[in-house]
Amino acid sequence: NNYFAVFTFWVAMAVEFSGLMHSSYLIQLMVARLAGKPIVSNEPPKTGGVLVFFWFRVLVSLAVLGFALAVTLEALFNQQTTIWEGLPPSVGVVLFFVLMSCVGMLEGMQIAFFAVAKLPRSERGRAKFAMRTCEVLFRGKAHNLAGFMIGRQLC
Repeated sequence: NNYFAVFTFWVAMAVEFSGLMHSSYLIQLMVARLAGKPIVSNEPPKTGGVLVFFWFRVLVSLAVLGFALAVTLEALFNQQTTIWEGLPPSVGVVLFFVLMSCVGMLEGMQIAFFAVAKLPRSERGRAKFAMRTCEVLFRGKAHNLAGFMIGRQLC
């Protein structure tokens, strides 16, 4: 409802159009295929030039991701980072992947928590830890959900 929101929207649309994040669509397609479930979409299936442009952006995204990973690993192995002095490069690489895994899990949890927030309590499942997590997240006026979202950004 303001110009900054409009600006943010158009920046997000430009990033989406550029395809920098399209490697995530490849992961989505692989997971759906492994699960044996079709991807439900309101969009018609991609064909012709749209399909070629989509896969071109996926390849560009994978190239950018591969380059970023190569630069990061090169810097870690050459000790050209601000990581603690005396830490062996191999430990730095392991630490990098552990921290990236934590960030990935936090991102996945954010998506899952927003999806579960829309479900009525009766449809949230029966798994013990899922029920406990929902109890903690949605206790009171769901302030814990907001706290998780803010805390996740600080990590």
